[in-house]
Amino acid sequence: MRTYLITGGTDGMGRGLGLHFLERGDCVVAVASGEAKGRAFTEAAERLGAGDRARFLRADLSTVAGMKAVAAEAKATLDRIDGLVFATQRFQQERTLTGDGLEYTFALSYLSRFVIGHDLAGVLGEAPAPVIFNLGAPGGFPGRIFWDDLRFDREPYKGMKAATQASRSIDLLGVDFPRRHRRTAIKYVLYNPLFVKTGMAGPLKQPKKAVTEVMAALFAQRVAKAVPPMVKLMDDPPREPVSAFRRTKRLPLEGKDFDPEAADRLHGLTEEILSRASH
Repeated sequence: MRTYLITGGTDGMGRGLGLHFLERGDCVVAVASGEAKGRAFTEAAERLGAGDRARFLRADLSTVAGMKAVAAEAKATLDRIDGLVFATQRFQQERTLTGDGLEYTFALSYLSRFVIGHDLAGVLGEAPAPVIFNLGAPGGFPGRIFWDDLRFDREPYKGMKAATQASRSIDLLGVDFPRRHRRTAIKYVLYNPLFVKTGMAGPLKQPKKAVTEVMAALFAQRVAKAVPPMVKLMDDPPREPVSAFRRTKRLPLEGKDFDPEAADRLHGLTEEILSRASH
């Protein structure tokens, strides 16, 4: 029996993975901000006969305090963690700053993965076959990091620019993480599920929302079908410390998206951001 902590675990692919793990006999801690979806997740676990192995942890992962609270709670209450699944994300059409003064998408999608992953590396590394499964978009839409304007103070804000900046940051996090934890056996998997039928259209305004919903109905893969290849990779990840996939196609870790120097630069910048946020 394994134990998984899943951010974004009450909706979409995070929920699908969590219920799959529960059904096969594992333990799951689903982290999310919504109480209603948290109750729905635990109720679904009860129907599977897995209520005693499922837990909902409510947290605001757009704030540094919320991120650190999740890691602290996990270390205090879990005897072991076999896998971290990072699935939390939310598309923002409008520029929003968090209570820490950070751009919302960058904080939620990238920084929460950075904080929780590094904070739990010690306990995760004690598991027999530890894995971090990071749902992002390696090999997906092109994008860039606005190194001198992460909050889009000067650069005109667009939701897709913020989303791709977070994705590129996640790629560099994956490259950098094993270098910070060389003595562990943690395997870091970056995964692009491509178009999956989830609630991604929810935050969009019309007519984009309607168009996205129609496209999803016609072309998106169902969550139930998307889950098995992800579980297979988590159960048997590549031997290398970090790997990247677009569904079942393995991607080469080359080019600017996976540049070690850029990864090191982002790590340093992130540490500065966290230091300012803690004061």
